[in-house]
Amino acid sequence: MSTEPERRRRRADVVGILEPNPHPLATVTIGIGAVVVLTVIGFFLGSVDIGLAKAFNTLHTGAVGAFTTAVYHVISPVPAIAITFVVAGIIWWRARDIRPALGFGMTIAITWLPSAVVKEIVHRARPDVALLPHPFPVQPDPGYPSGHTVYITAFVIALVWVVRETRWHQVARVAGVVAIVVVFLSVSIDAVHYPTDAAASILWALAVAPAARVVWVDWAMPRIPFLRPREGAAVPLGRRH
Repeated sequence: MSTEPERRRRRADVVGILEPNPHPLATVTIGIGAVVVLTVIGFFLGSVDIGLAKAFNTLHTGAVGAFTTAVYHVISPVPAIAITFVVAGIIWWRARDIRPALGFGMTIAITWLPSAVVKEIVHRARPDVALLPHPFPVQPDPGYPSGHTVYITAFVIALVWVVRETRWHQVARVAGVVAIVVVFLSVSIDAVHYPTDAAASILWALAVAPAARVVWVDWAMPRIPFLRPREGAAVPLGRRH
């Protein structure tokens, strides 16, 4: 049977996302500013990088094309939501505490979902399939920003925070960067997005995810009775003295 110290260590493995942000107001301000700036930029992009989109799309053949298309489908909204629920469930099981699981899931959701609203506001068309050498089936919604890229970047950031005080932190960071690059290249090679759609989406998540975590974990959760820290609950290792 596990000893109490072992159980506490196990819980502490995945509660890094609960560690308070030392600069919450600045973090939220940066997040809001990024949303405003990136939204405004979207109105002016037009088809400025259609040449780059066509160049990427020349790679959409054979094994490369099959792989990038598979990536696009795997993190489409329904599979992405399912993946998030599964990982959140693992975090809950590991921590024996729903708070880090909800911190993980809600950080992703609060970062990801507003990008869909901005997509409709900006309404930037996706690359014209008539101009592409290997077009992907026409997608009905606008393209800026890329929901796929926002999602994977937010997912990686949240997961890195979850394991921030463990031996898996560096592994998560490296693997996460690889995953973000793969998705960026995939949506660009499929040409379902302009490369600038995907690049703006990475910037969006990098700025908005920290703000989303502050709003949910630091501000909202302590005000919800069943999500308040429990006596004896695991403390993020970075806050132990």
